Amino acid sequence: MSISISSSLARNKLNTQIWVNKSMATNSVFRTIFVFLILFSIFSGRVLSQSNSRSTQAVVEECQPESGNCNSKSKALPLKIIAIVSILVTSMVGVCLPLLSRSVPALQPDRNLFVIVKAFAAGIILATGFMHVLPDSFDMLRSPCLRENPWHKFPFSGFLAMLSAVVALMVDSISTSIYSHRSNVDVKPTEIEAAADGDSRDREMGVVISSGIHFHGHCHAPMDTTTSGDSQLLRYRVIAMVLELGIIVHSVVIGLSLGASDNTCTIKPLVAALCFHQMFEGMGLGGCILQAEYKFLKKALMAFFFSVTTPFGIVLGMALSRTYEENSSSSLITIGLLNASSAGLLIYMALVDLLSADFMGPRLQRSIKLQIKSYIAVLLGCGGMSLMAKWA
Repeated sequence: MSISISSSLARNKLNTQIWVNKSMATNSVFRTIFVFLILFSIFSGRVLSQSNSRSTQAVVEECQPESGNCNSKSKALPLKIIAIVSILVTSMVGVCLPLLSRSVPALQPDRNLFVIVKAFAAGIILATGFMHVLPDSFDMLRSPCLRENPWHKFPFSGFLAMLSAVVALMVDSISTSIYSHRSNVDVKPTEIEAAADGDSRDREMGVVISSGIHFHGHCHAPMDTTTSGDSQLLRYRVIAMVLELGIIVHSVVIGLSLGASDNTCTIKPLVAALCFHQMFEGMGLGGCILQAEYKFLKKALMAFFFSVTTPFGIVLGMALSRTYEENSSSSLITIGLLNASSAGLLIYMALVDLLSADFMGPRLQRSIKLQIKSYIAVLLGCGGMSLMAKWA
């Protein structure tokens, strides 16, 4: 009996010892986990605080004026003067080339080569809107230098580009309909009846030849052809005016940014890219001015304003360089909104008034070969201008 009691006590003592050992092991595991969690929370907190401080410091540095070895006002000034002269010359060459094509038979508006060159210029204008102006607007209005609300909460760039495209459509449509209505009102009903009677009499008139054979002359009234031709001419003029407006806004903004910058490392490649940019863009505008058939004075004025807008923007940026800050909230908002409106105009004009009007017209619809050549020209224009987006 005593042996059984002692053995049970021994087993209880052993079980108690095992339980104590297990509880001590469990407690040690919990302590290890607890210590690990404390250390992890402390370390992660420091890492997060350091990353937040670094990101805040990066945002602050980004919103500060540029500084470094490339920033030199004395070295940037001659580069800006070179930019003014070179961009002025290349802009004049680009916009005047189509206007001087009257003396080149191959570049007449009724030749196929003119259609291909116009398609190339339309591709340049389309890529300017999509690859240059609109991305710049998104970058500016999404800048960390602007407040989170409302600039990061709503896509103002896309919204304003959409509105400007709708406004361009309204101007295009309403001006054409007003002109068509006035043209129809100006023709009196008595004149229409008289023209119809004269036309019927002319149709019945025979020309008697000595051989006795009768030839009936058919004289059609030219009123419908003249009216449609005038309506098409008005459309060309509206296209030229709206396209020049969008290009001028974009050119002034580019020149302003270049003139206000003192970063020589940025100015050098930008000047070369802008020269090509303005020349090809001027070719597209010059083709539209040529089709509008303005008088010489108006052609010269439109070519002059296009040529001087970017140099004017550079001079304006140089004059405002002391007060103009590229990363200030007011500058980012103003230039971002202007770029968005300009992008909407350029995209609409390129797609609707230049590409769609030509490709859906009877001339290109009659020739698949000419369509293919024009599509290749469009793709070359888009590709070349998209490649320039790397520098400008």
